[in-house]
Amino acid sequence: MSASHPEFPAGTPAWQRSNHSHAWMPYTQMQTTGWALPVAGTSGVRLTLADGRELIDGLASWWTACHGYNHPHIRQAVEAQLQHMPHVMFGGLQHEPALRLAGRLAQQLPGTLEHVFFAESGSVAVEVAMKMALQFWQNTGQSERNRFVCFHHAYHGDTLATMALCDPKNGMHARFRNSFPEQCSVALPDDAESLNAFSDFLGEMRKRTAAVILEPLVQGAGGMRFHSPTVLTAIHDICATHDILLILDEIATGFGRTGSMFACQQANVTPDIICLSKALTGGTLPLAATVANTRVYASFLSDDPDRALMHGPTFMANPLACAAANASLDLFQEHPRLQQALHIQDILASELEPCREMTRVVDVRSRGAIGVVQVQELVHLEWLRGRFVEEGIWLRPFGDAIYTTPPLVISDDDLRFLCRAIVRVVSQWSERSA
Repeated sequence: MSASHPEFPAGTPAWQRSNHSHAWMPYTQMQTTGWALPVAGTSGVRLTLADGRELIDGLASWWTACHGYNHPHIRQAVEAQLQHMPHVMFGGLQHEPALRLAGRLAQQLPGTLEHVFFAESGSVAVEVAMKMALQFWQNTGQSERNRFVCFHHAYHGDTLATMALCDPKNGMHARFRNSFPEQCSVALPDDAESLNAFSDFLGEMRKRTAAVILEPLVQGAGGMRFHSPTVLTAIHDICATHDILLILDEIATGFGRTGSMFACQQANVTPDIICLSKALTGGTLPLAATVANTRVYASFLSDDPDRALMHGPTFMANPLACAAANASLDLFQEHPRLQQALHIQDILASELEPCREMTRVVDVRSRGAIGVVQVQELVHLEWLRGRFVEEGIWLRPFGDAIYTTPPLVISDDDLRFLCRAIVRVVSQWSERSA
């Protein structure tokens, strides 16, 4: 480590002192970053640090812990599965947790989204969706349809193919834009004129386009930007008119985050392919799914082995992860999680509203269990993150957004505590940044 790196703070546990330099942290400049907070335990909506402090987790571990941490039903399901079979390859073998999960997802997803391909991460789920779309056209004799249309402020993952779908100028992967095949990134249409222009564009691109890919209702890591169900419906209809596949990336928006089980349901649309991950297991274990409709799936069925989908992550359909996901779906059936998300939306809208009048704040918005304070520029970022910790909450602002995506089970008292801490810190940050 560089000599400029800060000293260990008092109370740093021995395991962090002796091993810190070996762990390369995500989205982090290791030369200048402060020490990551050492977490010793989790429970409900709280993180317990090694020094005993507790923080309300305003991010649900990157949107995943929708039922809170250490939910007993999910824990018991994983423990029970561990007694029988922690893992087995999914090539030529199957097991009950995966088949039951695939069937339950097919039942809950709209339309004929019935064919589930499992992976371990959201980025891989998107890569599989891209591969499905490309091979769909190959299998139907239109191999020249090999381009993807994506949108400004999009984020679809960190792997090589998915980086090409992210915003090529303003996204975190902009430096790599000349390192992989260029895709078509366009402004997200949001009115009649721009939708008509988008339709004309797709008409011109039809013979070269494999699919349009979109994060429905909320563009996440590209800035927590919202669009309406009406826009989503229009994009779906335009794709259908030009016979272009629509891939919806619901890795962040799925499983109740926007107030419906899947965001696409608010627009009453069914994509050709949908990508799921994050909250799929309730934040317990890595798992992802790419689900295709009957039309896409049927194009792979043949006596010709070359028409099969040649993809197979080593840990796909991991039995422990599938057990956790089935337990998570139980909780959605047994508890009013969607109503809880809409209730959170109301509190976020009310409690974060004072930020709107603050210097350097551009917008304040909420949708489901997502609250956003958008600012002109995130200056003094490390100070901002430190102040949130001092206030007893865990947030990680990025880009131009100070945002929260709390667990769906957060109590009103904890949510108001979280929001009022955000208001206090943003007020201080605004004065400091003026």
